[in-house]
Amino acid sequence: MSNDASQEWEIRCDLAAAYRLIAHFGMDDLISAHLSARLPGKTHRFLLNPYGMMFDEITASSLVVVDPEGHAIQKEDEAKVNNAGFTIHSAVHMGRDDAQCVIHTHTVAGMAVAAQEQGLLPLNQKSMCLYGGIAYHDYEGVALDLNERERLVRDLGDKDLMVLKHHGLLTIGRTVSEAFLNMYLLEQSCRVQIAATQGGQKLALPSDKIATHTADQFQREGYNRSQRPWPALKRRLDRVSSGYAT
Repeated sequence: MSNDASQEWEIRCDLAAAYRLIAHFGMDDLISAHLSARLPGKTHRFLLNPYGMMFDEITASSLVVVDPEGHAIQKEDEAKVNNAGFTIHSAVHMGRDDAQCVIHTHTVAGMAVAAQEQGLLPLNQKSMCLYGGIAYHDYEGVALDLNERERLVRDLGDKDLMVLKHHGLLTIGRTVSEAFLNMYLLEQSCRVQIAATQGGQKLALPSDKIATHTADQFQREGYNRSQRPWPALKRRLDRVSSGYAT
Protein backbone atom coordinates (compact mmCIF):
# COMPACT_ATOMS: atom_id res chain seq x y z
CA MET A 1 0.00 0.00 0.00
CA SER A 2 1.39 3.43 -0.99
CA ASN A 3 1.96 6.10 1.62
CA ASP A 4 -0.96 8.17 0.32
CA ALA A 5 -3.22 5.12 0.32
CA SER A 6 -2.18 4.27 3.87
CA GLN A 7 -2.84 7.86 5.00
CA GLU A 8 -6.22 7.84 3.27
CA TRP A 9 -7.27 4.66 5.03
CA GLU A 10 -6.24 6.06 8.39
CA ILE A 11 -8.27 9.22 7.74
CA ARG A 12 -11.22 7.10 6.59
CA CYS A 13 -11.12 5.07 9.81
CA ASP A 14 -10.88 8.17 12.00
CA LEU A 15 -13.70 9.94 10.17
CA ALA A 16 -15.94 6.86 10.34
CA ALA A 17 -15.16 6.68 14.07
CA ALA A 18 -16.12 10.34 14.46
CA TYR A 19 -19.45 9.71 12.72
CA ARG A 20 -20.15 6.81 15.09
CA LEU A 21 -19.13 8.89 18.12
CA ILE A 22 -21.36 11.79 17.08
CA ALA A 23 -24.25 9.30 17.04
CA HIS A 24 -23.15 7.67 20.31
CA PHE A 25 -23.15 10.98 22.17
CA GLY A 26 -26.51 12.04 20.74
CA MET A 27 -25.23 14.72 18.40
CA ASP A 28 -26.63 13.30 15.14
CA ASP A 29 -29.76 14.42 13.30
CA LEU A 30 -31.11 11.44 11.33
CA ILE A 31 -29.27 11.64 7.96
CA SER A 32 -28.71 15.42 8.10
CA ALA A 33 -25.48 17.35 8.82
CA HIS A 34 -22.01 16.23 7.79
CA LEU A 35 -18.47 15.47 8.86
CA SER A 36 -15.79 15.85 6.20
CA ALA A 37 -12.03 15.31 6.01
CA ARG A 38 -9.38 16.37 3.51
CA LEU A 39 -7.44 13.63 1.77
CA PRO A 40 -3.68 13.73 1.12
CA GLY A 41 -2.39 14.76 -2.31
CA LYS A 42 -2.07 17.87 -4.44
CA THR A 43 -5.68 17.90 -5.63
CA HIS A 44 -8.52 19.04 -3.39
CA ARG A 45 -10.40 15.89 -2.44
CA PHE A 46 -12.54 15.32 0.61
CA LEU A 47 -14.34 12.45 2.31
CA LEU A 48 -18.07 12.80 2.95
CA ASN A 49 -20.79 10.50 4.22
CA PRO A 50 -23.04 8.78 1.67
CA TYR A 51 -26.39 10.56 1.81
CA GLY A 52 -29.13 8.41 3.29
CA MET A 53 -27.05 6.50 5.84
CA MET A 54 -27.44 7.01 9.57
CA PHE A 55 -24.27 8.10 11.34
CA ASP A 56 -24.02 4.85 13.29
CA GLU A 57 -23.96 2.94 9.98
CA ILE A 58 -20.95 4.75 8.51
CA THR A 59 -17.85 2.69 7.80
CA ALA A 60 -14.42 3.66 6.51
CA SER A 61 -15.09 2.09 3.12
CA SER A 62 -18.56 3.63 2.73
CA LEU A 63 -17.27 7.22 2.79
CA VAL A 64 -17.41 8.96 -0.59
CA VAL A 65 -14.60 11.01 -2.16
CA VAL A 66 -15.87 14.38 -3.40
CA ASP A 67 -14.46 17.45 -5.13
CA PRO A 68 -14.67 21.01 -3.69
CA GLU A 69 -18.23 21.37 -4.97
CA GLY A 70 -19.37 18.18 -3.26
CA HIS A 71 -19.61 16.09 -6.42
CA ALA A 72 -18.48 12.49 -6.17
CA ILE A 73 -15.15 11.75 -7.86
CA GLN A 74 -16.37 8.34 -8.96
CA LYS A 75 -19.35 8.72 -11.28
CA GLU A 76 -21.16 5.73 -9.81
CA ASP A 77 -21.09 7.40 -6.38
CA GLU A 78 -22.78 10.64 -7.51
CA ALA A 79 -26.24 9.47 -6.39
CA LYS A 80 -24.90 8.89 -2.87
CA VAL A 81 -23.92 12.53 -2.26
CA ASN A 82 -25.99 15.45 -1.00
CA ASN A 83 -24.20 18.18 -2.94
CA ALA A 84 -26.04 21.02 -1.23
CA GLY A 85 -24.95 19.80 2.17
CA PHE A 86 -21.31 20.32 1.28
CA THR A 87 -21.55 24.10 0.77
CA ILE A 88 -20.50 24.88 4.34
CA HIS A 89 -17.76 22.25 4.42
CA SER A 90 -16.24 23.25 1.09
CA ALA A 91 -16.09 26.87 2.20
CA VAL A 92 -14.07 25.99 5.29
CA HIS A 93 -11.82 23.40 3.65
CA MET A 94 -10.95 25.74 0.78
CA GLY A 95 -10.64 28.84 2.95
CA ARG A 96 -8.56 27.35 5.77
CA ASP A 97 -5.47 25.29 4.96
CA ASP A 98 -5.45 23.96 8.53
CA ALA A 99 -9.01 22.61 8.29
CA GLN A 100 -8.25 18.91 7.89
CA CYS A 101 -11.64 17.98 9.33
CA VAL A 102 -14.92 19.93 9.51
CA ILE A 103 -17.86 18.89 11.70
CA HIS A 104 -21.32 20.45 11.49
CA THR A 105 -24.21 19.44 13.77
CA HIS A 106 -27.89 20.23 14.36
CA THR A 107 -28.27 19.34 18.02
CA VAL A 108 -31.11 20.63 20.19
CA ALA A 109 -28.70 22.40 22.55
CA GLY A 110 -26.60 23.79 19.71
CA MET A 111 -29.62 25.10 17.82
CA ALA A 112 -31.06 26.54 21.02
CA VAL A 113 -27.91 28.54 21.78
CA ALA A 114 -27.77 29.54 18.10
CA ALA A 115 -31.22 31.10 18.62
CA GLN A 116 -30.13 33.13 21.67
CA GLU A 117 -29.02 36.70 21.07
CA GLN A 118 -26.06 36.58 23.47
CA GLY A 119 -24.53 33.41 21.98
CA LEU A 120 -22.50 31.09 24.19
CA LEU A 121 -22.00 32.39 27.72
CA PRO A 122 -18.99 31.55 29.97
CA LEU A 123 -21.18 29.78 32.53
CA ASN A 124 -18.84 26.93 33.46
CA GLN A 125 -15.29 25.73 33.08
CA LYS A 126 -15.96 24.11 29.71
CA SER A 127 -17.45 27.20 28.12
CA MET A 128 -14.81 29.43 29.74
CA CYS A 129 -12.19 27.33 27.95
CA LEU A 130 -13.76 28.58 24.71
CA TYR A 131 -14.03 32.22 25.80
CA GLY A 132 -13.17 34.55 22.95
CA GLY A 133 -12.64 31.63 20.60
CA ILE A 134 -16.07 31.28 19.01
CA ALA A 135 -17.09 32.84 15.71
CA TYR A 136 -20.67 33.62 14.66
CA HIS A 137 -22.30 33.55 11.24
CA ASP A 138 -25.72 35.04 10.50
CA TYR A 139 -28.37 32.84 8.98
CA GLU A 140 -28.92 33.34 5.24
CA GLY A 141 -31.37 30.52 4.55
CA VAL A 142 -30.67 26.90 3.67
CA ALA A 143 -26.99 26.62 2.72
CA LEU A 144 -27.57 26.09 -1.01
CA ASP A 145 -25.98 29.28 -2.38
CA LEU A 146 -22.28 28.93 -3.09
CA ASN A 147 -21.80 32.69 -2.79
CA GLU A 148 -22.39 32.35 0.97
CA ARG A 149 -19.05 30.57 1.31
CA GLU A 150 -17.02 33.78 1.17
CA ARG A 151 -18.98 35.34 4.02
CA LEU A 152 -18.85 32.18 6.10
CA VAL A 153 -15.05 31.98 5.83
CA ARG A 154 -14.79 35.70 6.60
CA ASP A 155 -16.86 35.27 9.76
CA LEU A 156 -14.92 32.19 10.83
CA GLY A 157 -11.60 34.03 10.55
CA ASP A 158 -8.86 32.19 12.46
CA LYS A 159 -11.21 30.54 14.96
CA ASP A 160 -11.86 26.79 15.14
CA LEU A 161 -15.41 26.93 16.52
CA MET A 162 -18.48 28.64 15.11
CA VAL A 163 -22.13 29.09 16.01
CA LEU A 164 -24.25 29.24 12.87
CA LYS A 165 -27.14 31.43 14.04
CA HIS A 166 -30.58 29.80 13.83
CA HIS A 167 -28.86 26.71 12.45
CA GLY A 168 -26.31 24.81 14.53
CA LEU A 169 -22.65 24.32 15.40
CA LEU A 170 -19.44 23.95 13.42
CA THR A 171 -15.90 22.99 14.42
CA ILE A 172 -12.67 22.37 12.56
CA GLY A 173 -9.50 20.51 13.45
CA ARG A 174 -6.03 19.79 12.17
CA THR A 175 -6.96 16.17 12.76
CA VAL A 176 -10.29 14.37 12.92
CA SER A 177 -9.84 13.84 16.66
CA GLU A 178 -9.23 17.56 17.25
CA ALA A 179 -12.37 18.53 15.35
CA PHE A 180 -14.37 15.96 17.31
CA LEU A 181 -13.02 17.09 20.69
CA ASN A 182 -13.76 20.71 19.75
CA MET A 183 -17.34 19.73 18.92
CA TYR A 184 -17.75 17.66 22.08
CA LEU A 185 -16.60 20.60 24.21
CA LEU A 186 -18.80 23.09 22.34
CA GLU A 187 -21.84 20.81 22.53
CA GLN A 188 -21.39 20.17 26.26
CA SER A 189 -21.08 23.92 26.84
CA CYS A 190 -24.36 24.49 24.98
CA ARG A 191 -26.11 21.76 26.97
CA VAL A 192 -25.01 23.35 30.25
CA GLN A 193 -26.24 26.76 29.09
CA ILE A 194 -29.68 25.46 28.17
CA ALA A 195 -29.93 23.59 31.48
CA ALA A 196 -28.84 26.67 33.43
CA THR A 197 -31.32 28.98 31.70
CA GLN A 198 -34.13 26.57 32.55
CA GLY A 199 -33.36 26.73 36.27
CA GLY A 200 -35.31 29.93 36.88
CA GLN A 201 -32.43 31.61 38.72
CA LYS A 202 -30.29 34.58 37.72
CA LEU A 203 -27.17 33.41 35.89
CA ALA A 204 -23.81 34.04 37.58
CA LEU A 205 -21.14 35.05 35.07
CA PRO A 206 -17.41 35.11 35.85
CA SER A 207 -15.33 38.21 35.31
CA ASP A 208 -13.71 38.75 31.92
CA LYS A 209 -10.35 38.32 33.67
CA ILE A 210 -11.18 34.84 34.97
CA ALA A 211 -12.79 33.73 31.72
CA THR A 212 -9.81 34.94 29.70
CA HIS A 213 -7.36 33.29 32.10
CA THR A 214 -9.22 29.98 31.80
CA ALA A 215 -9.22 30.18 28.00
CA ASP A 216 -5.49 30.93 28.02
CA GLN A 217 -4.86 27.89 30.24
CA PHE A 218 -6.86 25.72 27.88
CA GLN A 219 -4.96 26.92 24.83
CA ARG A 220 -1.58 26.72 26.54
CA GLU A 221 -2.13 23.11 27.58
CA GLY A 222 -3.61 22.19 24.19
CA TYR A 223 -6.36 20.05 25.68
CA ASN A 224 -8.37 19.91 22.47
CA ARG A 225 -5.30 18.88 20.48
CA SER A 226 -4.37 16.04 22.79
CA GLN A 227 -4.52 12.63 21.16
CA ARG A 228 -4.95 10.91 24.52
CA PRO A 229 -8.79 10.59 24.49
CA TRP A 230 -8.96 9.36 20.89
CA PRO A 231 -7.72 5.77 21.37
CA ALA A 232 -9.99 5.43 24.40
CA LEU A 233 -12.96 6.70 22.41
CA LYS A 234 -12.25 4.18 19.65
CA ARG A 235 -12.00 1.41 22.23
CA ARG A 236 -15.48 2.39 23.38
CA LEU A 237 -16.66 2.11 19.79
CA ASP A 238 -15.19 -1.39 19.63
CA ARG A 239 -17.49 -2.28 22.52
CA VAL A 240 -20.68 -0.49 21.49
CA SER A 241 -20.48 0.11 17.71
CA SER A 242 -17.82 -2.12 16.17
CA GLY A 243 -17.23 -2.38 12.45
CA TYR A 244 -16.56 1.27 11.68
CA ALA A 245 -13.02 0.51 10.43
CA THR A 246 -14.18 -1.80 7.64
